[in-house]
Amino acid sequence: MDAKHLFDQTTLECSRLITQRYSTSFTLGIKTLDKKFHLPIYAIYGFVRYADEIVDTFHDQDKAGLLQRFKKDTYEAIDAGISLNPVLHAFQLIVNAYQIEVELIEAFLHSMEMDLDFKTYNDSRYHEYIYGSAEVVGLMCLKVFCEGDKAMYEKLKSPACKLGAAFQKVNFLRDIKSDFEERGRVYFPGVDYKLFDKQIKEQIEKDIQQDFDDSLIGIDQLPVGAKLGVKVAYLYYQKLFDKIKGLPAETITQERIRIPNARKISLLLGTYFGAKLGIS
Repeated sequence: MDAKHLFDQTTLECSRLITQRYSTSFTLGIKTLDKKFHLPIYAIYGFVRYADEIVDTFHDQDKAGLLQRFKKDTYEAIDAGISLNPVLHAFQLIVNAYQIEVELIEAFLHSMEMDLDFKTYNDSRYHEYIYGSAEVVGLMCLKVFCEGDKAMYEKLKSPACKLGAAFQKVNFLRDIKSDFEERGRVYFPGVDYKLFDKQIKEQIEKDIQQDFDDSLIGIDQLPVGAKLGVKVAYLYYQKLFDKIKGLPAETITQERIRIPNARKISLLLGTYFGAKLGIS
């Protein structure tokens, strides 16, 4: 292994470590993909995770300034094909290798900027935010899975967006308490957190289920090396969503819905083998 390859490999492994530390479920999900996709998807996750940390975690810092610097460094890394920031170097490797459009990256970073300014969302801003924060991340992953097959990518773009939207909206429901109390945010348009009730919850759930249903056709048409892993993620999130649907509205606003790591691993393994055997 030459020095340049060692540098590249080390930065990709840094993104793998970030994923492992921040998300048990996402790490386990990646492991169900074909091995050739592991490091590229870790690199994408590492990038979006660190951008998200800027707006959600560093409350005693100049978040806007940090995000602008991160954005500038991202584009410089992509243009130059190198960065001494391991997260950005790993990300630019994947962006350049799989020809991920700058427009997707711009939309994602714009959604992070929205988190700095917006506390409540109207319908237009809601869809804009979901596209940038979730749908484009799914499209970045789809770029990897399609490995340059442009026709396949175009065919699967819409279902990939629907799946990303479903995942994000489930996260919004799960985190509605912490988003409001810790960050002053309510993502669902027209929803007053203090008046959140069964009727509002059911309306949101109907919309989420439609996204899940619309995404299935795309999952079934993914390349073999990606299909099982994405199906496992779909089934896992559907089961998390089913748990949320079974709880009263007041519970959602009083506690963050969590799945303990042991249960999470069991659930992911169950969905993996169920999907593998065709029984889920």
